[in-house]
Amino acid sequence: MIEANALTKRYGRVTAVDRLSFTVRPGRVTGFLGPNGAGKSTALRMVLGLTAPTSGTVTVDGRPFRDRPRGLRHVGALLDAHEVHGGRTARAHLAALAHGNGLPARRVDEVLGTVGLDPAAGRRIGGFSLGMRQRLGIAAALLGDPPVLLFDEPLNGLDPEGVRWVRGLFRTLAAEGRAVLVSSHLMGEMEHTADDLLVVGRGRLVAAEPLAVFAGRGGGPAVAVRTPDPSALAGALRAEPGAVLRDAGDGGWTVTGASAERVGDLAHAHGVRLHALTARSASLEEVFLELTADRVEFGASDPAGPEPGPPAAPLPVSGSAREESAR
Repeated sequence: MIEANALTKRYGRVTAVDRLSFTVRPGRVTGFLGPNGAGKSTALRMVLGLTAPTSGTVTVDGRPFRDRPRGLRHVGALLDAHEVHGGRTARAHLAALAHGNGLPARRVDEVLGTVGLDPAAGRRIGGFSLGMRQRLGIAAALLGDPPVLLFDEPLNGLDPEGVRWVRGLFRTLAAEGRAVLVSSHLMGEMEHTADDLLVVGRGRLVAAEPLAVFAGRGGGPAVAVRTPDPSALAGALRAEPGAVLRDAGDGGWTVTGASAERVGDLAHAHGVRLHALTARSASLEEVFLELTADRVEFGASDPAGPEPGPPAAPLPVSGSAREESAR
């Protein structure tokens, strides 16, 4: 279990994490969500004792992580897949970690097999793709068979097969009674994986609740529209307090905060052409965007108005780790 109490980190005048309190429970996958720059990575580093808090406390199973020798037996973590020596082989990297934490050498081959990197065990890490480095980082996190696991943006660089595998791995680890904390800015991925959500914005806690409860916040109306003039539609919607227009991709747009009937009436009143108008329930990603819209550190405006759009998803890497290792 991870418990944070009023955790705060300041860098000069900048407050990266602001009185953050939360609990990550065993047997659950907890999604740690927030826009880029929300303080997620800083919070994870404080959990691991890599960054000292300005104030507040955080413990792992009742003790600060720094107080635990042979840390990989207690917490496994993937923070940055690039923080490895490129001149070492995958097997040598894991063997060094196992030796330093008093772990049996057999664990190296076991975790390489778990993440699908056994064919690439003798290759130098410098030649690995980002997806392969992510798998190696996950292998290192699993090395000590720990009860607590932390992953910071673990899906970056993974192809679709790798994404499905990671989802299943997290579910399996939680089913074994482990506490699994997964940081991401991709709400859609957590929808398939998480039991609980921690949502932060500009270092502050926005929500801490089960996924099902968070999803219930999306009970308001959402409307899918297609229009050749989104700027004009955005202007028409300014007559409706709380209505927001966002780019949904593929030439479509999503309106939240107004019914389909109201959107149609406003469009008609302002002479805006609509090619499609469909009422639907708000998605989890839309709920997330609404909750964090005023807590984005760096946001870009789209043609529809000042609201920041959703962050771009990482481009998938072609081929699985096994396919890449054979090249």
